[in-house]
Amino acid sequence: MRVAGAAKLVIAVAVFLLTFYVISQVFEIKMDASLGNLFARSALDPATRSTKPPRYKCGISKACPEKHFAFKMASGAANVVGPKICLEDNVLMSGVKNNVGRGINVALVNGKTGEVLDTKYFDMWGGDVAPFIEFLKSIQDGTIVLMGTYDDGATKLNDEARRLIADLGSTSITTLGFRDNWVFCGGKGIKTKSPFEQHIKNNKDTNKYEGWPEVVEMEGCIPQKQD
Repeated sequence: MRVAGAAKLVIAVAVFLLTFYVISQVFEIKMDASLGNLFARSALDPATRSTKPPRYKCGISKACPEKHFAFKMASGAANVVGPKICLEDNVLMSGVKNNVGRGINVALVNGKTGEVLDTKYFDMWGGDVAPFIEFLKSIQDGTIVLMGTYDDGATKLNDEARRLIADLGSTSITTLGFRDNWVFCGGKGIKTKSPFEQHIKNNKDTNKYEGWPEVVEMEGCIPQKQD
């Protein structure tokens, strides 16, 4: 009797384990199927699929309309990092390109085609303003002019140079001072003041860097010159 009872117990335990194994396998299969369906739906559902934000030319915050040139620029940072000028995803001037320098950095662009005409910098601390004045006088009508300061862009500026830059559409050039940071986009033959200008004064109480204010940045869409 005891042997029969033990045998029944063994059989009961075996049946229980077999049942548990079968149930666990079925549950695992269903779970795998459910997870598979969930991941499949996630991959197809636009609401759950991760998307990168769109990138616009020069890294600006929104796309420019047709017949406009996208641009972004920044002044220099103290006397350490040079300015950067980008137009239509083309970096015209930067420290990496090794074509920037102390003073006022200038890029000239054809207002119709966006073609880069020239890039130069003029030392307004230890240099001579005369070559800068001659350069400004030589700019042709219809040319887009982009300017950015690095280190100091004002010490050697005189009234004539300031007037020529004001004729390009600048309003801040008359008050640009020692080590101010300034970026500007205007044009030769412009009839109004340019909306593209940023200026921050050198002020020892508010300067971000010792002796220099923080970098100024600017972006926008320049209307293409029409015939």
